[in-house]
Amino acid sequence: MCGIAGIFRRADSAVEPFVLDALERALRHRGPDSVGRFTRGAISLVHTRLAIIDLESGQQPLFGPSGVALVANAEIYNAPEIKARFAGDAFHTHSDCEPPIHLYEQMGADYATGLRGMYAMVMCDPDGRRMEISRDPFGIKPLYYIEDDAGFAFASEPQALVAARLVSGDISEAHRDELLQLKFTVGADTIFDGVKRVLPGESLIIEQGRFVGRRQIEAVSPPRTTARKTDLVAGFEAAMTDSVAAHLQSDVPVGLFLSGGVDSSILMLLIKRIAHERILSISVGYDDAAADTSRDESAAAMSFAQRHDVPFERVQMSRSDFWDLSPRIAAAIDDPTADAAVLPSFILGMAAAKLGRKVILCGEGADELFGGYRRYRPRLFGQFRRDRTLRRGVYSRTEAAGCFKTDWQAGLAAAIQAEQGRWRSSMETAQAIDVREWLPNDLLVKLDRCLMVHGIEGRTPYLDPVVAEFAATISPDSRIKGDLGKIVMRDWLAKTDPAYPAFAKKKGFITPVGRWIAQKGDVLSELISAHPGVAPWMPRDVVRSIFASAAVDSQPAWSLMFYALWHSRHVLGVDPNQPADACLSAALKA
Repeated sequence: MCGIAGIFRRADSAVEPFVLDALERALRHRGPDSVGRFTRGAISLVHTRLAIIDLESGQQPLFGPSGVALVANAEIYNAPEIKARFAGDAFHTHSDCEPPIHLYEQMGADYATGLRGMYAMVMCDPDGRRMEISRDPFGIKPLYYIEDDAGFAFASEPQALVAARLVSGDISEAHRDELLQLKFTVGADTIFDGVKRVLPGESLIIEQGRFVGRRQIEAVSPPRTTARKTDLVAGFEAAMTDSVAAHLQSDVPVGLFLSGGVDSSILMLLIKRIAHERILSISVGYDDAAADTSRDESAAAMSFAQRHDVPFERVQMSRSDFWDLSPRIAAAIDDPTADAAVLPSFILGMAAAKLGRKVILCGEGADELFGGYRRYRPRLFGQFRRDRTLRRGVYSRTEAAGCFKTDWQAGLAAAIQAEQGRWRSSMETAQAIDVREWLPNDLLVKLDRCLMVHGIEGRTPYLDPVVAEFAATISPDSRIKGDLGKIVMRDWLAKTDPAYPAFAKKKGFITPVGRWIAQKGDVLSELISAHPGVAPWMPRDVVRSIFASAAVDSQPAWSLMFYALWHSRHVLGVDPNQPADACLSAALKA
């Protein structure tokens, strides 16, 4: 994985070196191994490399036979097949990113339809007058852009565009409210005014510094056929074996985040079956004083790994980690998500780096594709749970409800409306909306930033076109049974490992954030109520009431604390390398 950025000026003039320097510095953590730059006419590109495939000769930019230049943040799992398709062409590296250039030179703007992998990829034509930027259909890899009178610019992270002073960094109040109420923001617009996301599966065509067209590839689409129930377990095994084998391609050590739940346990069993060496599994737990042990699955994960003779490391997150690392975590999540799972994800990324793993396989996407969340259950079919969220956001049942003056529901309401009527059931509609918004704008942002800040590449075998195509053929009544989802996955796991409690209820990845916040609730409420990012729109007594309830209703308090820490770094420029209370105190003086 890597960091990429670039500028396409409308005037035929080169980009100033200090702008490229700023982009490079802002993305260096994503690619600590090497740096590449490229200028052709009014186009300038920057690449910071995290070397995973072809360690010796895979530096970018890469070039095609006709002179097309590429920079990419990508892993292309079908690169060998693409390369075989162009057997008569000369290839100058063993990089998985070189074959897509040949595909682009043959297919033009439709080249992304032939890719299997995760990618944010940029192609620059030989004459320097046309550029195409593309993002994978699930949105696993991030890509952001701005367009103004000067031209078009893009980067792997929005903070890089702000750091290079290509955009002001001003905050949208509507998207601030959306973040706090939903825990993430939806659609193309981000919390930074003027900064947009390249949508999952989207390719943007830029000519002479101007956006001129787009193409779209859907991650999932309504199926034409339904698999027979007797074929489902075998079909799941075939699709997942194919995907896991593809995702294990690497020239550096690979690991697995093993939570103890169904998703990662399946990955562990398949990895053991496929891999030629023993893959390290890593799990996170919490200290006994703060944790709800019924929600801490790290002991079960350790027992499962040991029973299958898989190397295992358990890392622990303590309350002191929470206070010390929260500012750094908020700083890493520049496209903010107030999902408390960012906390253990950051800890796991830090542990993976210390353990020498540059690639980690993760279970993201299984719930969305195979029907794991409670909101997909039959009793909710009359009304999608996200509809209820529009009326009852995180703060809608608190004293803060009246503080949100903007139309924070608009983006999600539009997404729901766009998907309704396309699917066989409301369960599939719910899954499609989650794949469209929740997955790329919350879960995958969390995964990308919490790992890339440590120089770790996260891979998601469930988010693969082969797996998605199979999952789409499963009928709604075969995805759930009573109050349990992911029935096909559970059936496979029960068959493969009868000792595993495959039909136990889902526990979730719960962090004891409410208990930790409650320990310093009075101090936090005073600091945050006076914070420049909060005080102008939320009264002091409302902030106090939110933190007074943190132990029993943690999300409102965590969302507000996270936003204050995020604002401290990304708006006020406060150093995040200090404890949370010190960081918030510094924000009052910034």
